[in-house]
Parts: sequence; structure tokens; C-alpha cells
Amino acid sequence: MTDILVTAPSVLTREFWRRFSAPTAESLGRSIMSLLVIAESIVCIFWIFTLSSLGDGYAIIAAVPYFYLVISYVSLFLFYRLKRYEYFTFTQLVMLLVMPFVMQWAIGGFAASSGVAIWAILSPVGALMILGTRQSTPWFLLFVGLAFISWKLNHYFAGNAMPIPTTLKDAFFLMNITGTASILYGVLRYFQAQKERVMISLELEQARSEKLLLNILPAAIAERLKANDMRIADHYDSVTVMFADLVNFTQISEKMPALQLIDLLSQVFLKFDQLAEKYQVEKIKTIGDAYMVVSGAPIMYTDHVTRIVEMAFDMKVVLQEVAAKTGIDLNMRIGIHTGPVVAGVIGSTKFSYDLWGDTVNLASRMESTCRPNNIQVTRETQALIKDAYIFSEKADVDVKGKGLVETYFLLARKSS
Repeated sequence: MTDILVTAPSVLTREFWRRFSAPTAESLGRSIMSLLVIAESIVCIFWIFTLSSLGDGYAIIAAVPYFYLVISYVSLFLFYRLKRYEYFTFTQLVMLLVMPFVMQWAIGGFAASSGVAIWAILSPVGALMILGTRQSTPWFLLFVGLAFISWKLNHYFAGNAMPIPTTLKDAFFLMNITGTASILYGVLRYFQAQKERVMISLELEQARSEKLLLNILPAAIAERLKANDMRIADHYDSVTVMFADLVNFTQISEKMPALQLIDLLSQVFLKFDQLAEKYQVEKIKTIGDAYMVVSGAPIMYTDHVTRIVEMAFDMKVVLQEVAAKTGIDLNMRIGIHTGPVVAGVIGSTKFSYDLWGDTVNLASRMESTCRPNNIQVTRETQALIKDAYIFSEKADVDVKGKGLVETYFLLARKSS
């Protein structure tokens, strides 16, 4: 049994520090229980040697902490062998609760034992941190009940008290106060440190979730969703929608490996995204090699047309930069239209912010009927910015479902 008492603390210590380095919900409980058992074991060893030194008459009293050590470490080895942590926890909580009271009764009550039963408070505290608030309540009630029994029967225990030197009683009193307080503080400090680590992890995860949400939805829409506004559908009287599409990209992609194709699209759309952020317009989606943005929704701007037009000019520039860098001949068609839309969020698991209405369809037609490397706009868009930009002569484009639509090619900015 001596070998068990010598080797078991080292096993328990390794378990504690291993769990301390990377705690989970389960390992946190194991670490706390390990800390309580290690601390209680040290105190028990002190009691065993101190009481044994008083003479043979104190052997029964010294047997109480010795019995605790035996039960604790036998249950520890059974736990490692059978992998039943719940049995180990229950056994330790029982021993932590009962042993101090039995020790107090054996010594001779409250005064003779210097209130050694205070150590039993470690049991409901440990249950609180390991099992949770609800399951810890019975342990605390048991502690109160045993304390009440000790009070009612204290005269009986005091009448059978063994004589203990005053200096030793004072030492026990000091140890009971400072020891219990130190262990409680240490355990609670460790628990709080892990809680702070969890809170930091939660904050990081929340920030990552926020970032992912903002990659999917406009910031204003994301805030409404977080406020439990799950049915978002707004009407906007005037927004500007732009579609951009790479010319002959299907033929280009057939000659490229998959990774090279994805890398090329990533380079192009990354630059487009940077322009969208620069001009504070909202990217709606990409469909293959097509790119769709809107200005004026969900945040309304009076200069929504200008923002889109300036972005369109810059898109032509950055596309040629990518073409020069990759050595691939890249061309683009851009279509723009201004008008009313309905915007909202669809889906319950995979959210998507989208636009609906004739304005969207007409902007798409402006792109599909546009000549390569040009920007085609409708009469509604041209009328709003004709004083600041140069346009081609008007042309009539046959749009399915609309008939002939008056359109213009946006050529350049007018000089100041």
C-alpha cells in the first residue's frame, strides 16, 4: 500500500498538468478534481504523521485520513483501468464530504479538532464546478446536514475527546483556515482562468462568424438578421445595377487546368471586390465568370449612378492589368441600368441577399448585348449623368420582352 501512496500522486499530478495545458469541458472537471484530491492528500499525510506522533492511542484517529488515501487512489486506478470517470468523481466527492466530518467526530468535536470539518466544503464546491449548478445542490445540502448533525451531537463527541496539545490545536486551526481558503482560491482561480480562455475563444469565434456573415451579406442586412429580423424585403425606388462578364471565357477555360482557372478568376474578382469596397457598392454575387453589383441598396446614395460608372471604368483598367500579368487575352462586357428593385434575403440556412425586378433583367441584357470592352447603359442611366460623361450616339437594342430599348455606350469622363 505504501507503493500506491507514493506512485499514485505522481500519476494524478501528470493527469492534472496534462489537462491544464489544453482543457476541454471534460478535462476541466478532471483537472479540478485532481487538484482537490492532491491538496486533500497532502493534508491527510500531514494529519497521519502528526496524529501518529502523539502515541498509539491516536491510531484510530490517524486511520481516518489513511483510509481516505486508500479509497481515493484505489478508485483512481480503477478509473484509469475501466475509463469510468463518473465513478471516480462520485467516490471522491463522497470522500471529500464525509472524511473531514468523521475526522472531527473522531478527534472530539468542533473545538478539539479546530473545526476540521470545514474541509468538507470542498465537496459541494467541486461538485459545482464539475457537475454544474443543478447537480451540486444535493452535495451542498448534505454538507449542511452533516454540519447540523455535528452541532447537535457535539457534546457527545467532546465528551470522548482525546487530549491534543494546545500548540497542535492552534496549528490545526491555522491549517484548516488557510488550507481551505488556499485550495478554494486556487481552484476558483484556475476555473476563472479557463473561463477567461473560453470567453476569449468565443470572442474570436464570434469575430470569425461576423466576418463570414459580412462576406455573405451586406453589413446593414447582417445587423438586421442578428436582431431577429428574419423576413427582409425592401423596395428601392432608384438603384443602379451593373453586370460584368468576361468575353469568351468558356473557350479560354477549356484550355486551362482547373487550378489555373480558379486562380485566374480569383485574381480578377479580388480586384473587383477591392473596387466595390472602394466605391462602397454592394457585390451581390458571381455566377461563373459574371459579376453583379448594385449601388443604392441596401444603403441609399444620391450618387449611386456615379459610383457604379466610376467602378466600371476602373474594372476595365484592372482587367488589363491581370491580362498583362498572366499573359491571357481578357476582355469584358459591362451593362448598367438604373431603376426600382426589390431587395431581400432568401433562404433559412444558407442566406443570400438578392435583387428582383425589371431593373435587374434590363441591366443583365445591357451586358449580354454589349460589345466587348465597352460599357453599355440604358437611357435612364445616361439621363442622370449625361452632364459629367461622354456617350456614343444612341442605339436601339432589341431586348426580349421589352422590344427596342434606347441604349448608349459610355465612352469617357468629361474634362473639368
